[in-house]
Amino acid sequence: MQALTLSLIQTELHWENRDANLDMFRQLMDQVPANAHVIVLPEMFSTGFSMDPQKLAEPMDGYTVSWMKQEAMQRRKIIAGSIIIEEEGHFYNRLIWMQPNGVAYHYDKKHLFGFAGEDAFYTAGSNKVIVQVNGWKINLQICYDLRFPVWARQNPPNVHQEEGPSYDVLLYVANWPERRIKAWDTLLAARAIENQCFVVGVNRIGSDGNDIYHNGSSSLIDPWGEVLWNCTDRQEIFTYTLDKEALLSARTRLPFLKDSDSFIIL
Repeated sequence: MQALTLSLIQTELHWENRDANLDMFRQLMDQVPANAHVIVLPEMFSTGFSMDPQKLAEPMDGYTVSWMKQEAMQRRKIIAGSIIIEEEGHFYNRLIWMQPNGVAYHYDKKHLFGFAGEDAFYTAGSNKVIVQVNGWKINLQICYDLRFPVWARQNPPNVHQEEGPSYDVLLYVANWPERRIKAWDTLLAARAIENQCFVVGVNRIGSDGNDIYHNGSSSLIDPWGEVLWNCTDRQEIFTYTLDKEALLSARTRLPFLKDSDSFIIL
């Protein structure tokens, strides 16, 4: 496991305005330190959390994915964030993990936010996606997924005779509103503690096109549940290098994952 440096971007979004958002993020990414390996953008970073995929969706070979590829290759960094994708007549809230070599992985949001009608317009994903960088395993998730702990659960090591837990970092990108931010803050810490991992939550700020206010509260939390960074009500680019020793210490001193219930989610 080598060093892993993340740059997390919390900002307002231009409502349903792809070009304005991509131009803004291009300028913000110019401020990311050279040593960062991964840049994390919010959920639906090119549009805001819109229920109009018919107008806004793009294919995987469309403009925004091509933009991510170009930026990742030019900056020699991984760029992660979710966008609206159309594929075979279905719409997905899809987290793209774009690598500097132009290879992309993706995760489709499993839990669709029915309260806002997301389930009426989008198709739910069905598979977990865990990517690797510098020996770190990162579990990709989106916003409302945070409320469902079984979906984020570490697989017990003995299930597949693996050494150690199934991932090291749990990553959430979000458009989580201020009115329910206590749940966001509480559940991010809970996921870190129960899974003995780092948890990253990148949210947006500002009001969206439905006049729903977001105060951010983007966070980085260590495996003990300690908040290493939290940012509210302002734009910020936060860069942090994850400490492998802190991760291994938590798992060694309190090795309770080995006592967890023996079932897995595929």
